Amino acid sequence: MIDRRRFLQASGAALAAASLTGCGGADKAPTPGVPRSRFDEDSTAEEVTAGVNLDGKLAVVTGCTSGIGFETMRVLALRGAHVLGTSRSLARADAACQRVIGVTSPLQLDLADLDSVVTCADKIRSAYAPPDILVCNAGYLGGSGEPQLVNGVEKHFAINHLGHFVLANRLMGRLYMADQGRIVVVSSRAAYLRAPEVGIEFDNLDASRDYDDRRAYGHSKLANALFALQLGKLLRGTRITANALHPGVINTEIDRNLNGFMQTAFAIYAAVGGTKSVEEGAATSCYVATAPQLGSTSGQYFEDCNAVTVADGHMHNELMAERLWQVSDELVGDYLISHDGPDYNDFEKAMIERRNAEQQ
Repeated sequence: MIDRRRFLQASGAALAAASLTGCGGADKAPTPGVPRSRFDEDSTAEEVTAGVNLDGKLAVVTGCTSGIGFETMRVLALRGAHVLGTSRSLARADAACQRVIGVTSPLQLDLADLDSVVTCADKIRSAYAPPDILVCNAGYLGGSGEPQLVNGVEKHFAINHLGHFVLANRLMGRLYMADQGRIVVVSSRAAYLRAPEVGIEFDNLDASRDYDDRRAYGHSKLANALFALQLGKLLRGTRITANALHPGVINTEIDRNLNGFMQTAFAIYAAVGGTKSVEEGAATSCYVATAPQLGSTSGQYFEDCNAVTVADGHMHNELMAERLWQVSDELVGDYLISHDGPDYNDFEKAMIERRNAEQQ
């Protein structure tokens, strides 16, 4: 006989997990003009990249130590890319890279510390070939029930959005040099199911009112989606694309900051089939990063390896995306650089000077 108390606890935990992760219905439709894939929610990262050759490509994956970040790094390396995997802990990034078959390199990156973001980006700019793929995967999900600030900005927004905003900016000049650069931003369905009704709360970025962990996470994920939308617009006419995606609900280490009840909730929700496997969760990231048919697709939002248009919320609000870009620029402007052309590192500059001298 099932213990009634344990059954009620399990049911409550599963409902809590579904609520936190933003599972639920929304009006969505396939995005017109974007090639449809044959893949779906059951496809894995290896399946969606079968036949893809990434030899000679350089990829950067933030948050590489576990979950979909690790699986994304593993599969991109499996397909031949040299993958730079980042973590707040260099030791953990190195340990993750050691577990991968292929060429990988660890880098330290703390998205909450913009000086760390600058240092990481500068290492990539100076020591490596131009990156072909940037996967903004790392994310923070708090569970204290109380707002926390990073440089005066709510922590989810600061880490999930502003940290990646600075990283992408400082690598942009290098991405311009790739044959076809791709920026992949891992957002979430929480962007339209859990974000504030008004969208980005430009007058409440310090979370001084109406704070809720789910709401703050959804707020930051909406910022991720709008960042990709505006970036796609700004990159029109270049060889770089930017797209956002929902990977699916996966029981990974992102719940490490939640309380014990919510961690149990995720575990139960996963056990009853409410989540994807890590292999399935990384599929959309790997598909958007590598699919040949998406070479000219930019500023879109993907779920289950296909672009969708969401009727609810502000996922495709171009005016809000433009304002978010302006506000983000104001918040972190001291850490940004301008791009007048390709960002050659010192070694490449020396090679160009040598070649020019030989031709004279």
